[in-house]
Amino acid sequence: METKRNKLLWEVISTKMREKGFHRSAEQCKCKWKNLVTRYKGCETVEPEAMRQQFPFYNEMQAIFTARMQRMLWAEAEGGGGAAGPSSTSSSRKAKAQGQSSDEEEEEDSEGERGGGAVKKKTKRTKLSGGGGGGGVGTIREMLEEFMKQQMQMEVQWREAYEVREEERRKAEREWRQRMEALENERLGLERRWREREEQRRVREEARAEKRDALITALLNKLRRDDPNL
Repeated sequence: METKRNKLLWEVISTKMREKGFHRSAEQCKCKWKNLVTRYKGCETVEPEAMRQQFPFYNEMQAIFTARMQRMLWAEAEGGGGAAGPSSTSSSRKAKAQGQSSDEEEEEDSEGERGGGAVKKKTKRTKLSGGGGGGGVGTIREMLEEFMKQQMQMEVQWREAYEVREEERRKAEREWRQRMEALENERLGLERRWREREEQRRVREEARAEKRDALITALLNKLRRDDPNL
């Protein structure tokens, strides 16, 4: 994130990917990162559940941009000490903007800032209201702690919702398996009864055939006795 404008970075990433068995060029790695950022931006107006279904790497991207925003806020706090006011803040932002090498990278930086927009706006208001020195740094730390606490709460809520959905899925799967087993048992029962009926029918056919053969034999014997010429 700190040296992403350096072309050598993508060459290093490409080399690491090849070492892991994934043959990707530096340009492909860079395009993949841009696509991930674009999809992350598109999740801002989507419901949390649908968002994580559409973009499974949302949490990882959010962690990256949150950490990046935190580093930027710490850099502003340590560099200006909270006493320089809006002019130092604008100059530091201008320096960051000049360090970008392309429009896409500037958009990625702005996305990282939007990821914690509420915290940054509160920080600006704190600086403009006259809080300086150690008080300003302490306020920034409190705001960062509050932001991270909210992030943790959101993560816990998401995990609880995920566990509930997973339990519902397992319950539905168990019910489906039970229905399938019941249907299979019913099919086996029907097949067994059909085989039993077929066996009974075969036995009756064999009995009738034996009786018929015995009757024919008896008639032939009688005819032989009545007519010796046969």
